[in-house]
Amino acid sequence: MGYSFFAMLSRMKYIDRWALMRNTENENLDSHSKEVAVIAHALAVIGNVRLNKSYNADRAAVLGLYHDAHEIITGDMPTPVKYQNEKILGAFKEIEDCATERLVSMLPDDLKTEFMSVLTGENDEELLPLVKAADKLSALIKCIDERKAGNSEFKKAEKSTKKKILELNIEEANIFLEEFVPAYELTLDQL
Repeated sequence: MGYSFFAMLSRMKYIDRWALMRNTENENLDSHSKEVAVIAHALAVIGNVRLNKSYNADRAAVLGLYHDAHEIITGDMPTPVKYQNEKILGAFKEIEDCATERLVSMLPDDLKTEFMSVLTGENDEELLPLVKAADKLSALIKCIDERKAGNSEFKKAEKSTKKKILELNIEEANIFLEEFVPAYELTLDQL
């Protein structure tokens, strides 16, 4: 008998993000998830080295890698729609949960518990805020890239995303924002 979980995950590259906005460069779920994993790992390392935390940085990276896997089934719901009101947000959360359960059902029984944990972040309460911050930082980086390419469509999103990051009040994210995000403004020759 075959299981389709990993074949389904490989389809992340077909799910485009930012569907309501004109993009100079399309971003897919696969590349976004990789970037979130890298940033979540960095935030955990920053926390461990600079703030005397004891995060599992590898686990943070894995959670980041899988954080939007449900979107293979649901697609990427645009933020203005998803967060329009509590009723829509609640309904969409239920849809995301059903999609996660569907993905897990594509695994053999002995792997389901481990992957459900990775897909939901259950038992990782201290890492989930870092993953959320990494997700927002990835969105900010996309906005910066689009602005640099001359796309004014992302100016408001850039401003509101940066505000949301600061409102999270996560010291690791603030350090990343201050020390690493400015380099995204540079050209290749300047790096």
